[in-house]
Amino acid sequence: MKVAVIGGGWAGMAAAVAAIQAGHRPTVLEAAPQLGGRARALPVRGPDGGALRLDNGQHILAGAYRETLRLMRSVGVAPKDALLRMPLTLRFPDGGGLALPPWPAPVDAAAGIAMARGWSAADKWSLARTAWQWRAAGFECGAAASVADLCHGLTPNVLAELVEPLCVSALNTPAARASGQVFLRVMRDTLFEPAGSNLLLPRTDLGSLFPEAAARWLAGRGGEVATGQRVRELAPRSRGWRVDGRDFDAVLLACPPQEAARLAEGSGAAAPSWPALARGLQHEAIATVYTSGGPRLPLPMLALRTGPQGPAQFVFDRSRLGGPPGLLAFVVSACTSDREQAEHEVVRQAHALGWTAVRPLQTVVEKRATFACTPGLQRPPQQVAPGLLACGDYVEGPYPATLEGAVRSALQAVAALAPAGTVT
Repeated sequence: MKVAVIGGGWAGMAAAVAAIQAGHRPTVLEAAPQLGGRARALPVRGPDGGALRLDNGQHILAGAYRETLRLMRSVGVAPKDALLRMPLTLRFPDGGGLALPPWPAPVDAAAGIAMARGWSAADKWSLARTAWQWRAAGFECGAAASVADLCHGLTPNVLAELVEPLCVSALNTPAARASGQVFLRVMRDTLFEPAGSNLLLPRTDLGSLFPEAAARWLAGRGGEVATGQRVRELAPRSRGWRVDGRDFDAVLLACPPQEAARLAEGSGAAAPSWPALARGLQHEAIATVYTSGGPRLPLPMLALRTGPQGPAQFVFDRSRLGGPPGLLAFVVSACTSDREQAEHEVVRQAHALGWTAVRPLQTVVEKRATFACTPGLQRPPQQVAPGLLACGDYVEGPYPATLEGAVRSALQAVAALAPAGTVT
């Protein structure tokens, strides 16, 4: 089948790779000049005036990202070289917090709880008891339950130093209004599966990590990738679809939900409910503040205690990940500030930690970084119309807006392609 993939982010490139593997002929059409979508490389001028390739936002992967890691290997990227693997660690600059040992699950989680620094016996018991209750319930809860609803038995210290950081990093939504069911699914697939909780920190920029390698892999196997190509018109035919004058057997919408809604509605073939659901998603922003002059941190990633004057939940030492000395990346998930305010508050937060040489280098605010993963959220289904499917982290599925969610959605869309005649 000739398949048009509209969008060259992680979902689009994953769909194109899967399409080749399934024997189809994909054409990727990406509106931006570069591939990667919201997880792409970002050229930055370093503090010494030299060129740096950072990212439009600091990302991490997890050991539970099995399909993402498999596709990376398929296109020639070795995860063991491109990613720094470490056990789940949520240490704070003062040394407190949780760190799991490199042991099998769930023994690693139990040991990590027992050895958590700065936690009282009541803290540890409350977490062990609550985690056991989640597991005994099969990691299921009512659709209307929030993460906060699931955590009534936890102490304030555990909520502040574990649940909130995990929730905001995985769902990019504060615990008080985040979906309990999605959070439990993430907990099941990370803390209770072999190596699932491992943190995988990119040693290279996000473009090199997968989308650019995928483009080279596709080019060697008959796939087509075109950047700077915003699709204007999508129309059904008697056998297949027409995309800006070109005929295809099927189309995969791997673009952002607003763009997918525009194309689906303009095609005249989608039910009105699909674009309405796509447009109805609420979004959360993520800010990444890159700074120079930072100290060498004891770990590649530290958790930070947040407050009114300290919005960043995590800081990454990019010098430990292949970057120049002193380069830090502060991450503000569920960010409600504009770029200037976020930058100012993060630098002040760094100075309050004693890192007084920190200076802003580049601040990126991705305003539509993820959808707000709230209880009972109805997401658009994968099927839009016959021969027209959507894929992306926002499409109906069990996971929040993550790279693994985007990749799995793409694989499911390719598997669902039904031949409707071949366009020649």
